Amino acid sequence: MLTSVRNVYYLSFPVVMGAVLSNRIAARLSDVVPVHWATPIVLALVVFIIYTADRLLDIRRPDRPPTARHRFHHRHADLLWRVVAGAAGLGLVLTFFLPPAIIKFGLVLGGVCVAYVSAVYRLPSRHPALLLKEPLVAILYSAGIWGSVWVQRPTVRSIELAEALMFLGIAFQNLILFDVMEKKEMTAAGETRKPPFSLATEWGEERCAILLRWLALTIIAAGFALCFFTDDRFAQRSAIMMALMSLTLYGIQRYPAYFLKHERYRWLGDGVFWFPALVL
Repeated sequence: MLTSVRNVYYLSFPVVMGAVLSNRIAARLSDVVPVHWATPIVLALVVFIIYTADRLLDIRRPDRPPTARHRFHHRHADLLWRVVAGAAGLGLVLTFFLPPAIIKFGLVLGGVCVAYVSAVYRLPSRHPALLLKEPLVAILYSAGIWGSVWVQRPTVRSIELAEALMFLGIAFQNLILFDVMEKKEMTAAGETRKPPFSLATEWGEERCAILLRWLALTIIAAGFALCFFTDDRFAQRSAIMMALMSLTLYGIQRYPAYFLKHERYRWLGDGVFWFPALVL
């Protein structure tokens, strides 16, 4: 049972479901009701494809990360490529049921994602452009969740923009935190190889810690501030919920020794994207 749960986790299921739940937050906040039935399915498929393809390409590099998740993808690479192909085929079929606005948005965002994954795979292992990976992933992930809703509306309210920026900050906080924790994990395990090239390795743990603290402080402060600037009860609840997401990630950063055990930081770090279920 534990192995099955771990395999589902390695397949990025928490991130996929987090994207769907977050998309529901954006839809409710934007009053896009009803959301087209195919939208969350296509979103889930796209997130799964991007995350899985990125790791399947990672394991082909000579400096591939030695994480358990990457070892899982290495063992099942042939099967996972077939699953990715099947998910892409299903997503293509469902695309024809989507509203034209979402199709146009998806084509643009999908093209950017394909270009990103291809560039990351082709660039040398320590190319400076790879330092943009974390902010770009955060932007693309957030754009897919919020943009697929906004293209169905003639206007976007300031409260929606503010909460989308909070979500973007949380996604970036999550990615930087994982970089830092992976580096600590390798050090604790006595790994002699260099950790994967990233902002955490280039900036150092101290600078990343300062960045993560300021991100958490800004997002939490914004969450509480929004409660005083809007009368929308759902917007207030979702703002507080996002503040809790960021606070949880800060808690992982604050107590690394505890969360390094049994990869707790990964389970809870990805699990924060399920917090939207608390207010839906």
